Order: sequence, then structure tokens, then C-alpha cells
Amino acid sequence: MPLGIVFTAAYSAGMKEDRQQTAGTAGAALHPEHHARHPIGQGLLIALAGFAILSVGDAIVKSMAGQWPGPAIAALRYVYGVIALGSFIALRHGRAGFVLPRPSLQLGRGAAVSVMTIGLFCGSQLMPLADAISIQFTSPMFVVLLSPLVTGEHAPRSAWVTILLAFAGVLLVLRPNVADLGVVAFLPVVASMGMAMLVMFNRKTANLAPVVTLQFWLSVMAAPILIVATCIGHLSGLKFLHVSVPQPIVLLKCAMVAVTGTTSHWMIYVATQKASAPVIAPMIYVQLLVAVSLGWMVFGDSIDPLSALGMALIILAGLLLWHFQRRPQPGHVKG
Repeated sequence: MPLGIVFTAAYSAGMKEDRQQTAGTAGAALHPEHHARHPIGQGLLIALAGFAILSVGDAIVKSMAGQWPGPAIAALRYVYGVIALGSFIALRHGRAGFVLPRPSLQLGRGAAVSVMTIGLFCGSQLMPLADAISIQFTSPMFVVLLSPLVTGEHAPRSAWVTILLAFAGVLLVLRPNVADLGVVAFLPVVASMGMAMLVMFNRKTANLAPVVTLQFWLSVMAAPILIVATCIGHLSGLKFLHVSVPQPIVLLKCAMVAVTGTTSHWMIYVATQKASAPVIAPMIYVQLLVAVSLGWMVFGDSIDPLSALGMALIILAGLLLWHFQRRPQPGHVKG
């Protein structure tokens, strides 16, 4: 599932919380230890569960390999999203809840998430689950690479160390898959680039509308793009993109993918209300641990030592980038 959405939602919510808690409350002043420790501990546990559920959704996608192609699963997942989120908005806010802020940006978000889900879902079906998911953690590095072109922001030089580490890890992880699958093995890399674009588009749309409204329009824009992509894939003649009439179990599994995605995003959002985004961000790496476990127990995937080293380099790069971003920038003075 989309980590870019999670990172952006967590960061935005966490920063909002940081601004709101500068003065504190009377209860916090009377019981500072209880106020500080218990909500943070709860937030970490909720975040851990939320990130773990993301891997469960990816495992469900992988279980449909040979039954239904990745683009079709992604399309139905977002059709479900349009129906569910649209119904929620209509019941709670009526017509006023369907405001469409900056349509071109919403279309960009829809295109980015379409690229991401096609790459991730197809990659998960064709490759070991842990390999496909581990490569998703390179998306922050693609944000660093693409930000000067898209947002005009430039990363500090220290961030480039993380890029080199991450891409060295990707080469190690992809090594056996390229030998077996050829160019198709790079689908998770394409997904990571799509995720990076989504993060940058999300930053531009932050605070333009409620989160649920933005998620609704994301689904509205992505669904038709994914339907067209599914049709193109079917007509391509490639076996792994062939679309057959789905069995009821496939429809049920697609609904489960939508539910696990929505549930995990909600849990991570709640976690950011109890502990700031910088605190919970490292918890995202539990997703890879769950993916490794599920891949081994459910699908019989094994990881060779070089692939494990590649995953470790990707995680190290992500943690270093997180550390560099938390450090005060030169010239920054706390007021």
C-alpha cells in the first residue's frame, strides 16, 4: 500500500500537533510524566500495528497472483474507495463536502498513485514480497532527487549519502530478480518513483481540504486511469496482465485490500495525534519485517545474504535521511 500517503499524512498531522502543543495543558502541567509517556507509548503501538497491516494488504495482493493482474486489483481497490469515501462524505457533509481544490494537482496525484500501485502490485505478484516492499523505502531518496525540479527545494549535501546507500541496496535486492524476470524486475523502482511524485503533490495540496476529501478525489482520479491501464495491459498479450472474469474470492480479496489500506492509514493518523511524526517515522520499518515473515511463512520466499544486505542498506539510508532531516538547518534559530 501507498507509503507516500502514509508519510505525508503522518508528517502533516505530526507538525500540526507540534504547533498545537507548544503551550501544553493544565493536566499535562500537573502530571507531565503521565502526559508525555503514555500517549507516546500508545502512539508507537498504534503506528506499529498500522504499518504491519500495510504488509498484510500487500500479501493479499500477492495471493492473487495468477488469479487477477495487479492493475485490475488496483483499479477495483480505488473503485471501492470512491464508493466508500463518497458515501461517507455525502452522509456527513452533503454536497458541500465534495469541493474539488486545484483539479490539476488532484489529477497529478491520481496519476502518481496509479503508477505506484501498478508497479507495487505487479512487483509483489512477480517477486518475493520482501524484495518488492523493501524497494519502496527508496521513495524518500527519489523525493530528494526530484524536489529541485518539482518543488524547487534542495536537499542538504548529507542527503546524497543516503541516496548512494539506498541505490546500492536496490541493486543488491534486484540482483536475483533481474536474472529471473529481466526488465520487469524494475517495477518496484517505478512504483517508488510514483510514490515520490505523490508525496510532492500531496505537499502542494496540504490544507486545501479535509483529508477524507483529498483521499476521495485521489480515488476518483486514479480509478479511471487504472481502468484504462488494465485494458491496455490485457490487450498487450502479456500473460501476467491478462484479465479474466473475477471469482467471488477475488472480489472479496480486493475489498480486503481496500479495508486494510484504509484501516492502516487511519491508525497511523491516530498515532500522529499521540506521538509526533518524527517519533513514529522509524516504526515504518516494521512493515519490512512483517513482509519478510509473511513471504517466508505463506509464500515460501527465501532471502539470500546479499539481498538481506541490500535491505539493510536501504533501511540504513532511510534512517540516516530521517536523522539528517531532524537536524536544524544552518541559519535556523529556535524562537
